[in-house]
Amino acid sequence: MAINLRELRAEDKPAWLELWAGYLAFYEHPLPAQQTELTWQRLLNSEGGLNALVADLDGEVVGLAHYFWTPSTWQQNRDLYLEDLFVDARVRNQGVGKQLIEALVEICKISGGGKVHWQTHHSNQTAMQLYDKVGKRSEFVVYEISLN
Repeated sequence: MAINLRELRAEDKPAWLELWAGYLAFYEHPLPAQQTELTWQRLLNSEGGLNALVADLDGEVVGLAHYFWTPSTWQQNRDLYLEDLFVDARVRNQGVGKQLIEALVEICKISGGGKVHWQTHHSNQTAMQLYDKVGKRSEFVVYEISLN
């Protein structure tokens, strides 16, 4: 299986929408169509702060990784935060997610970043099997205050 990792393109929208819907369904988190469109526009607009890599298999987008850069108060270099990672069920467990993470690590290295970091839901045991192989589990606990 020859996967090509590349930046998201405007013509990827139908495939991206399908993967995005699968991601949201997995987390049981529906979003209004307006938010999905806003996310899409932010991903395509380099000034929007969000970036996306996709995994392309023979011209079909089968995986996505959304990320952005965060400044740090503890170091000079900024960090790369992986916000969303999703792979089509038809090609899961074949290394696509790992390749996407490795590509982000390389982007971070080339850009002089300090680290790549992400979080997942505690119930996402399948993803954690991969994450435990490619990264180190943080000692920190995440807290949040939702305003909407």
